[in-house]
Amino acid sequence: MSDAELKRWTETWERAGRELARIRREELASMTDEQAKAAALDLLSMPLPEDLPPRRESGLVEQQRLFSKLRTPR
Repeated sequence: MSDAELKRWTETWERAGRELARIRREELASMTDEQAKAAALDLLSMPLPEDLPPRRESGLVEQQRLFSKLRTPR
């Protein structure tokens, strides 16, 4: 792929990404409470891969560590 083709491809996907994000925001904003609950249930009830190793912790500590990186100092 030439540099010009790569640049055009990148620009196309940047525009497409922005448009897809806009559509997704509109879809989420127009969801009813029941649709939102159903979507959350679908996400939370997805089957786990069979070869997934057992967890020894909940992941809450790791989540809080990641959130603390996002926090802006006062």
